[in-house]
Amino acid sequence: MESNRQKKIAGVLQADLANVLQGMLREAGQLGIIISVSKVKVTTDLSIAKVYASVFPAEKANTVTAELNELKSKIKHQIAQLTKHQLRKMPDLHFYNDDSLEYIENIEKAVKGQENPIQNPDILPKRKKT
Repeated sequence: MESNRQKKIAGVLQADLANVLQGMLREAGQLGIIISVSKVKVTTDLSIAKVYASVFPAEKANTVTAELNELKSKIKHQIAQLTKHQLRKMPDLHFYNDDSLEYIENIEKAVKGQENPIQNPDILPKRKKT
């Protein structure tokens, strides 16, 4: 259960992260890539913020997420400058690829009959039996 403080910090971080990440893409000349910060979860001790980013086009998602994790100290510094009047301590950032939109798109295709998993079971990811 998230406390109100965690939710407030997550909300502040989400808005500022979205702006900073889009700005970094523009500076790097990476036009044609869109990043949206879909969710931020802050740990109970407020030391870590898990940032879930949706990247479009989806093929670049893993590469972009890896780059964000490499640049997280620079990103953390920029966010700390923006939030210095709202946060006492800036949490460490951990970036994750949020592929839920891609997942939903695949479900829609299956429902519309474009990719039928019954006729073609290879399109479903294999699940390991535990």
